[in-house]
Amino acid sequence: MIYTGRPFVVIPTYNEAGNISEAIRRIKRQLPEIDILVVDDSSPDGTADVVRSLAEIYPNVEVIQRAGKLGLGSAYRLGFGVGLERGATSLVEMDADLSHEPESLPQLIRAVEEEGADLCIGSRYVRGGASPGLKTYRLLLSRAGNLYAALSLGIDIKDATSGFRVYSAEVLRKLDVDTVSADGYAFQIEMAFRVQAAHGRVVERPIIFRNRHLGASKMSFRVVTEAIFLCTVWGIQDRVARLTGNRDNYTHYHKDGSASVVKAIVHSARRQG
Repeated sequence: MIYTGRPFVVIPTYNEAGNISEAIRRIKRQLPEIDILVVDDSSPDGTADVVRSLAEIYPNVEVIQRAGKLGLGSAYRLGFGVGLERGATSLVEMDADLSHEPESLPQLIRAVEEEGADLCIGSRYVRGGASPGLKTYRLLLSRAGNLYAALSLGIDIKDATSGFRVYSAEVLRKLDVDTVSADGYAFQIEMAFRVQAAHGRVVERPIIFRNRHLGASKMSFRVVTEAIFLCTVWGIQDRVARLTGNRDNYTHYHKDGSASVVKAIVHSARRQG
């Protein structure tokens, strides 16, 4: 498939040396000309060196190696900024562990580049999607997290925690991604929520989510509790803003920059500027 636009793939990594080679090879098999940026958090297993070797073989592959383990959300913010500066027309999120099958990329990109979606989510929970082999507790955790996000934020998205997705460059510029503060699951939820709040068009396309090929999952108790906390605060803000007629003109709570949760909620009732 030949795209008239210029998709740009961002892959955050930490200790993915055993997976990243196959991931990049399979992406390039699907879309030979696509740009791939790996944002590596100084993986001690040499992930960045593996990518540098691949960059000598494949065009448009590069790695940014950061000074430490700085998190998923900041990796995507950095990668999106690079892609937008280089004229990308769509920005792709995906994991390096092969749980996100590169063979699904064309249909996700097509939804944005050709069908006009602002965000296309690779969804496990629409017809045709599945998570074969996922442990029961992980499946229940994912289902519960998505249900809570939908109820607390009022979003009509079945898989808001999915990390396999494509954004239009236009919607990312509109959102100002640097103001998105969450990491992990919460980053995915916040981005989907804000796209819908900005009246962007969100679609879901079915994917098969596989267990990671090699290595350990990055899921942690901190990631889960952050998502629950932030969804609760954003949901309260959104309801207050609706009640005061300020739905389209308030600042979302920023976990790094807001003075307090209470002040953020109060400010959601006041017009900014």
